[in-house]
Amino acid sequence: MKKLVAYFSKGELTLWGSSSLLILISFLIFDRVNTMTLAASLIGTTSLIFNAKGNPIGQALMIVFSLLYGVISYTFSYFGEMITYLGMTAPMALFALITWLRNPFGGNRAEVAVNQLKHTEMYGMLALTLFVTAGFYFVLDHFETANILPSTLSVTTSFIAVYLTYRRSPYFALAYAANDVVLIVLWTMAAMENISYLSVIICFVIFLVNDLYGFVNWKRMQKRQMCTA
Repeated sequence: MKKLVAYFSKGELTLWGSSSLLILISFLIFDRVNTMTLAASLIGTTSLIFNAKGNPIGQALMIVFSLLYGVISYTFSYFGEMITYLGMTAPMALFALITWLRNPFGGNRAEVAVNQLKHTEMYGMLALTLFVTAGFYFVLDHFETANILPSTLSVTTSFIAVYLTYRRSPYFALAYAANDVVLIVLWTMAAMENISYLSVIICFVIFLVNDLYGFVNWKRMQKRQMCTA
């Protein structure tokens, strides 16, 4: 436990602690029933603080979060979210976990080597994203997914995020931040029908703050790694 506490800075521990506390408080105020939502939120925010450090543990926790979130999405007929997280985010988190473990920085398995993508790969990623988004739209439409437009946009931002995570680019955190904004809108629509989903909204607001910090820290990591390489 002492090693774990020493691993994080005081600011990171404060971010994780305050995030977890807010999630717990929102659950007690707005929900009190769906313990799976509470568990997913706490696992999610813990995964983000490890991801911000470039630690593969974050990807292992993301797999668990994706499975739980997929089930939660199913309860409100957000089939896009369910399919995205169970069929794309979870498998890609597994591939990312393997890639991060295979590419430690300086032999330190607690920190992945940051990668810088070429412009040609970025163009290819965007083309692939358009193809995936179009395909998912028709699938979601077939299943009569609730709030299909933001659900489809969530697929777009999620795909970019998981791709960049797999490729170890600092911009994966910004893509996840964009996805958080979409999900805040999506679950706000759900909360209009069921107030208990307010806890999910608060969860993704917290995730947004954590993802923004993750991007800042990855840029620091990238600069440090370039100087010591």
